[in-house]
Amino acid sequence: MSDAPREDMNVSVGDGTRVFLNFSLAIEDGAEVDSNFGGEAVSFAIGDGSLLPGFERRLTGMQAGERKLFQVPPEDAFGQPNENNVQRVPRKGFDDEFELELGLVCSFADAAGGELPGMVIAFDETEVTVDFNHPLAGHTILFDVQIHRLEAVELH
Repeated sequence: MSDAPREDMNVSVGDGTRVFLNFSLAIEDGAEVDSNFGGEAVSFAIGDGSLLPGFERRLTGMQAGERKLFQVPPEDAFGQPNENNVQRVPRKGFDDEFELELGLVCSFADAAGGELPGMVIAFDETEVTVDFNHPLAGHTILFDVQIHRLEAVELH
């Protein structure tokens, strides 16, 4: 048996499939957040962690050539905002030359040594309030997806 992927017209989205698609994400009011329509399709294997499970589940059963629009509630998308993710940090932790402004996204080191983005939501001379919630937390996402091609794959 060959490990090479194969296109199969009878395959539907599920475990063991590589999906080639175009998509767009918008929030409730229709404001588009991201889209690759008009560009090359992206691909990923179901279950490889490329797509949040709440989005992956909605693709299950779709076939090549299908296009659907889904409303994905916050619990299946980017979660609800958590007040514990809003932190106050000393202003002195920022370089004096660094210009703070509301809505500015900064990168902070997390406990594991990785980077964590946070948005400045308030500041004064002594402290800066940073929101580490995902910017789309609390939003219902309009997920528009068009499946172009499916391939059967084996995940190892």
